[in-house]
Amino acid sequence: MKRSILIHPDPRLKKVCVPVADVSDDLRILADDMLETMYDAPGIGLAAPQIGILQRIIAMDCVKEDGVAGRPLVMFNPQIVAASEETNVYEEGCLSIPEQYAEVTRPKVVEVEWMDRDGKAQSETFDGLWATCVQHEIDHLNGKLFIDHLKPLKRQMITRKMQKLKRERARG
Repeated sequence: MKRSILIHPDPRLKKVCVPVADVSDDLRILADDMLETMYDAPGIGLAAPQIGILQRIIAMDCVKEDGVAGRPLVMFNPQIVAASEETNVYEEGCLSIPEQYAEVTRPKVVEVEWMDRDGKAQSETFDGLWATCVQHEIDHLNGKLFIDHLKPLKRQMITRKMQKLKRERARG
């Protein structure tokens, strides 16, 4: 089931999410909903707080080439356990901050541990776009948006645009 995506500023996007105790059938359904919502948006990542659920769950799939099978990943309680000193700069966007993009510098390579849909511990090293995406989504779980990495003036400008967008949508 497709879910509604919260638009910044929304207080739920600034909250630190609680860990998942164990992976239940309800959470597996939520994970499927998150993937469906993300693909429909369309995006390459989605965190549970973006749909109003304050739990440590992210969904992502950074495969964008046509004709190449996707690689949908759902992570429960993801955490970065190692990060490279080498950095990458990507122009990031966010489904909660539509049509706004900015360059963000993050570690180029990160090692992430998480629980999968079956409650099993997983670990993987991500590089490039995958590394940027997983860091962006984990930031959401900690109440942080990509614009929080920007200089205050740029962040305020984007926030004002989102407030205007929300007013326009409310008038419908």
